[in-house]
Amino acid sequence: MKLAHVWLLSALLALSGCSSVQSTMNNWFGDKDTATEPARLVEFGETARFEVRWHTDLGDSGASLLQPALVNDAIYGASGKGTLTRVDRATGKAVWSVESGITVSGGVGSGEGLVLIGSDKGDVLAYGEDGKLRWKSRVSSEVLSAPQAAEGVVIVRSGDGRIAGLNAADGKRVWLYERSTPALVVRSHAGVTLQRNVAFAGFAGGKLVAMKIKDGSVLWEVSVSQPRGSTELERISDITSNPVADDEQVCAIAFQGRVACYDAVQGSPLWNRDISSDKGMMLLRKYLYLSDANGSVIALDKVSGSTVWKNDKLFLRDTAAPYALGNFVVAGDHEGYLHGLSREDGNFAARIKLDGSAIQTAPVGLDDGLLVQTRGGELYSLVIR
Repeated sequence: MKLAHVWLLSALLALSGCSSVQSTMNNWFGDKDTATEPARLVEFGETARFEVRWHTDLGDSGASLLQPALVNDAIYGASGKGTLTRVDRATGKAVWSVESGITVSGGVGSGEGLVLIGSDKGDVLAYGEDGKLRWKSRVSSEVLSAPQAAEGVVIVRSGDGRIAGLNAADGKRVWLYERSTPALVVRSHAGVTLQRNVAFAGFAGGKLVAMKIKDGSVLWEVSVSQPRGSTELERISDITSNPVADDEQVCAIAFQGRVACYDAVQGSPLWNRDISSDKGMMLLRKYLYLSDANGSVIALDKVSGSTVWKNDKLFLRDTAAPYALGNFVVAGDHEGYLHGLSREDGNFAARIKLDGSAIQTAPVGLDDGLLVQTRGGELYSLVIR
């Protein structure tokens, strides 16, 4: 099956409440012989290169989108089958591994001295940095993103759209945020973004909400994108990735919708653009970096939303959310390639193929380099020079 088919099929099969999905897929996909192919990688003159400092095997991620967490002097990673591993950040060697007994669908998260994972059954497990289980709790449905902790509260987003605030000391529920959802929603790995004492979360129907971490009370709510189209499928406009925020503004992007930025304190609109994505973004200093629904990597001006540059040579390669590092912007693709783009103009500067399995999540910063976890479960520490 072609990549474009797989990507859209995954989204459609995740829809709830739809009796006409199959006929709609047939109309959208058409003849398989006329399908658009993912772009072939172009040759370029390398002006930089990736160097692997170390790599280690965490275990296959399965169907989950898993990322490592950096806590103090250690890295924590998980496999889809439930193994949680502490890794030495300098050498990549395993310090300890524990079997959680769950299928990990959300993780790894951290905060308040805890290492956090969630399961496909709604279990939330909190470990100490010594690998000992501190507590186990349960939320209303599967956990598809990494739990996060701050202000004495562990915030967990569940697959039904609810957000629970759990006491970081014992896992007991402190507060619950829930809202009505449209009849059709995309199965989303969106979690929450914590900035100071505020949690930002995007929802189905293009809604963005800011709430207090401490008690879950809503500070403001805005509409990033309004549903458009004549059919229910065309009107899907869900925020399916984490918002990004700094001290000044918060931005979110919707699938089949728009990207928009708001004042972080008051929620007043700053600007918006018609760009669709389900991958995610990075906000750093003056720029907003994102991978759109077609696989292009784009840099936008943070203040105005105007395009600074766009690299469209990764068309339909399922380009993951980008990460800005020094003079480069780094993003992975479905074939396990990691691409380094010039931060100045978006041109290719470096490329490396890792284990060949898909890179589905954004890199995580580590010292002067980055961490990348592949779907096959390999964790790489790299630098780009």
